[in-house]
Amino acid sequence: MPSEPLGTVIVTGAASGLGAAVAEAVKREGGTPVALDLNAPADGIEHEQVDLSDPRAAEEAVRRIVERHGDVRGIVTAAGTDACGKLEDVDPATWDRVVMVNLIGTAAVARAALPALEANQGRVVTVASTLGLRALSDATAYCASKFGVVGFTRALQVEMAGRVGVTMLVPGGMQTAFFDGRPDQYKPGPDAQLNPPSEVAEAVIFALTRPVGVEVRELICTPATEPSWP
Repeated sequence: MPSEPLGTVIVTGAASGLGAAVAEAVKREGGTPVALDLNAPADGIEHEQVDLSDPRAAEEAVRRIVERHGDVRGIVTAAGTDACGKLEDVDPATWDRVVMVNLIGTAAVARAALPALEANQGRVVTVASTLGLRALSDATAYCASKFGVVGFTRALQVEMAGRVGVTMLVPGGMQTAFFDGRPDQYKPGPDAQLNPPSEVAEAVIFALTRPVGVEVRELICTPATEPSWP
């Protein structure tokens, strides 16, 4: 069966990392990426500046994009943040922000986009993590948020079956700035093998372009030596 055209794809966190790679891949494949990010993306990609820890602001940003683009056929929730450390040691507001951006922001963007996606037979791709399936010490905020993304996505798949395609991407470690600024104990080791985000973005494009009625429910994309999987 032929693949579907991409149309306009809203990408959270598109100023860097996986989000930037997804936006570039969408553009390369003939779609129109629109970024939701605090920072402006490179290459002149259309941008709505928004703090994804504010769900109402995120919803309004999505609605503005839908008003400008009648062909919104996809959203990819690639924005993510982390706060490493023991629960009692992490600043409470910083801990809360991880859950707000990674989980509540994901739900807010999906919620606001659903009417357009249903009208255009579109798709949602959420970005979970191997740490949404396996718990580690010193990662309570990140695990809570990503375990939440797993549950949210699986429930949304059931809820939207036959109306909107919903895919959960589970990436392992990637070569991004995500690990910058952390204490050394929370960084990948010098011999760590990490995936290029461009390769993970190809998995996103695959999910976005499946024919209507064909569901890619979950994609796990990790380095061959990923230590946190399975």
